[in-house]
Amino acid sequence: MSKVLVIKASMVEKNISYSNELVDRFVKHYKEQNTNDQIIELDLNDVPMAQITLNRSNMKTFFNEQDSDFYINQLKNVNKVIFACPMTNFNVCATAKNYLDHVLVANKTFSYKYSKKGEAIGLLPHLNVQILTSQGAPLGWYPWGNHTENLKGTFEFMGAKVVNPIIVDGTKIPENASKTPSQRIDEFDAVIKSSAIEFAKLESKEWWDVLKK
Repeated sequence: MSKVLVIKASMVEKNISYSNELVDRFVKHYKEQNTNDQIIELDLNDVPMAQITLNRSNMKTFFNEQDSDFYINQLKNVNKVIFACPMTNFNVCATAKNYLDHVLVANKTFSYKYSKKGEAIGLLPHLNVQILTSQGAPLGWYPWGNHTENLKGTFEFMGAKVVNPIIVDGTKIPENASKTPSQRIDEFDAVIKSSAIEFAKLESKEWWDVLKK
């Protein structure tokens, strides 16, 4: 049995959020394959940690047991992560950035100890990660604002194995603007189902067992 952490970062109301519809569809197909897996849902809108932005006044207290260690330990105690995030101003949304700032901690999720040429060593090699993103513009319109690759690279930096992301793009262009999130996600359903089936097949490993190797 795998423990699967589903992280929702969208700040949009659930009924009009493309990324929430995307992740709900993915999890539905995933559950059809692995009925016994434990699904743990983390909506970043509902936790105080994701509302705290790092700044000069809180630098000394930002990385604390409640807001950093708790979520780092959560990552260490699950086998898979499904991370859903919309593009906001050409980047990940603020709740996602706050979450990542809290869990990207040296010697806890990555380390430079024993590394070569200054490259970091990720400390979460047991994790398999599926990234699910949405954006209003068609893919490639803003190559300098690729939030999907940003998320992929961040989890790989922590040592995780990231499968091919699923991107629902062009949600705001004229031909898609009148579609509901459900209708737009329907157009990607075959890809979502296929990816969910493959993600469900991935072998689960425990954090401590991987680090011992």
